[in-house]
Amino acid sequence: MSVTYVNRKQQTYFLHEGKTKTGKPKYFFSKESDGILLGTIPEGYEVYENPNAQVFLRKKTPQVITNEEIEIVRAGLRKFAPSQRCVVDVKGEQIIVYEAQGGYYHQMLRFTLTDEKNRRFSADRGCFRGSIDDWFPLSGDGALSKLAEKYCRHLGKESFFELM
Repeated sequence: MSVTYVNRKQQTYFLHEGKTKTGKPKYFFSKESDGILLGTIPEGYEVYENPNAQVFLRKKTPQVITNEEIEIVRAGLRKFAPSQRCVVDVKGEQIIVYEAQGGYYHQMLRFTLTDEKNRRFSADRGCFRGSIDDWFPLSGDGALSKLAEKYCRHLGKESFFELM
């Protein structure tokens, strides 16, 4: 029995093992079922599906953001941007909100943990100026629930691009 993963687009991926040029093992997911398939996830690794439904095997990292904090952002999206198709992702000390545009998800909002002890966050919005994709700072140190309430309501609206 091989490790399989079905992403949110209902596509099945199979976990493979390959070799690097130096002969070390490398792991990857593919929609193809040929090759060397693994029956278990290697120790210290986890399955990761990115916002665009691509599937990877990555090394586990300590979770800095709590499940409750992720739910605060998801609840803010449900309440203040219910018509927007958004996906929430966590990378290190950041909660990133992706919004569907066409068939692709783009980074729109980012909440970064700035004070681990007091659980305070900063907020940034995606900045799209020509060929530059970067982050534009919105707010410094604040409670995540207040930041989510303040900024999620602008997703999918012209007011989003007026946020300063």
